[in-house]
Amino acid sequence: MDLGLTGKKALVLASSRGLGLGIAEALAAEGTEVLLTGRDAEALAANAAAINARGAGTAHWVASDLSDAGFVEQIAAAAEATLGRVDILVNNTGGPPPGPATAMDEATLAAQAQAMVFHVIALTNRLLPAMQEAGWGRVLTCASSGVLQPIPNLALSNTLRGALVGWNKTLANEVAASGVTCNMLLPGRVHTDRVDQLDAAAAKRTGKDIDAVREGSRATIPAGRYGTVAEFGAVAAFLCSGPASYMTGSVIRCDGGAIKSV
Repeated sequence: MDLGLTGKKALVLASSRGLGLGIAEALAAEGTEVLLTGRDAEALAANAAAINARGAGTAHWVASDLSDAGFVEQIAAAAEATLGRVDILVNNTGGPPPGPATAMDEATLAAQAQAMVFHVIALTNRLLPAMQEAGWGRVLTCASSGVLQPIPNLALSNTLRGALVGWNKTLANEVAASGVTCNMLLPGRVHTDRVDQLDAAAAKRTGKDIDAVREGSRATIPAGRYGTVAEFGAVAAFLCSGPASYMTGSVIRCDGGAIKSV
């Protein structure tokens, strides 16, 4: 299938590693020009060079921090200067610290909300008018399966990412007629450094060996394994594609069947 992404321009947040990088790689493989962002300049440079060496799409990078007060204007200006325009915005953020709901304090909640919610919304609003004027755009927001089935000991993530679900659906309805789609993609247990960190935290919290934690986690997944970053990136690339033009306001799972609800 031709995804119609050749020559498109994509800004992918938090793409120095993990799921964000997987999405950028998948888009670039389809001929998209991508801008990688994140805090690790060394990783960004190496990953952009690796994408460019493959010779399909092209990659650029800019170091940025979602938590910085001036993030939105800084990254929007960098994207416009580097790419010329943004056809595809991938809203991806790092995960907040684990912990129970009773341990959430106001200062931590506010700081995490700025990076994971406020800046995501503000950046989308900043880039949307040009997409609407062009009559084509894709906004893909990555969250977590915890927005459908709250994950124990990830109260901050469950709370803040859940706020994006209502926002995404509302926005999708407002901009659909202008050719812009807005969807959410939820990873389940996709093997990344973040999942390794969560497994290690679970092992420490429960006193179990980490291999036992992973075995127990895999046992809850009908597919019987963790997903791969490439599998997740492939779903993301389709949602950003031309053929996906009639999909909007949707919440898509890439979780091996882990979520138990229909």
